[in-house]
Amino acid sequence: MSSTGSPLLAGLIDALRCLPGVGMKTAQRMAFHLLERDRAGGRRLAECLAVAVERIGNCTRCRTFSEETVCVLCASASRDRSLLCVVETPVDQLAIEQATGFRGQYFVLLGRLSPLDGLGPKELGLDLLARRLGEGEVRELIIATNPTVEGEATAHMLAQIARTTGVHVSRLAHGVPLGGELEFIDRGTLAHAFGGRQAFA
Repeated sequence: MSSTGSPLLAGLIDALRCLPGVGMKTAQRMAFHLLERDRAGGRRLAECLAVAVERIGNCTRCRTFSEETVCVLCASASRDRSLLCVVETPVDQLAIEQATGFRGQYFVLLGRLSPLDGLGPKELGLDLLARRLGEGEVRELIIATNPTVEGEATAHMLAQIARTTGVHVSRLAHGVPLGGELEFIDRGTLAHAFGGRQAFA
């Protein structure tokens, strides 16, 4: 018998722990809140989750989450098909959409090179990306992987693929954040920003 006294409650708590950053205590608070104060919200959550897991797949062109075979952004005639931005996750894609005026298209890796986690070129869809670049429509590949060791390794492989197809490669700038003060910037970030300095217009 579970320490909660209810196998169903114990199962709910355990299921909630699959969410990132949710440990036992947080899962317990979530479960108790739904049961004590918001059963209607719990039902709505369960219904939406069931439908989403069943119906949301991946776009066959860019690999982001989509209910359709080709997502809305890939299907849009108003997007610039000559610009292709490569990101690690759909969350990164959303961040760029919300924070910038980028009007090109995307390719979502759904991860980054990490042999220990079983993520190699095939799992990241790099064969699909190479075919897309080989079509000749893309003129610039914008690499927007995260500035981690794995992200940098992934960026180098992406650049190699782009160069073999004659596509221009650019990389998101990394360095001192807007409004930041140099004395509070960590050494690695400051060194990266200093090494990647650009001409002042």
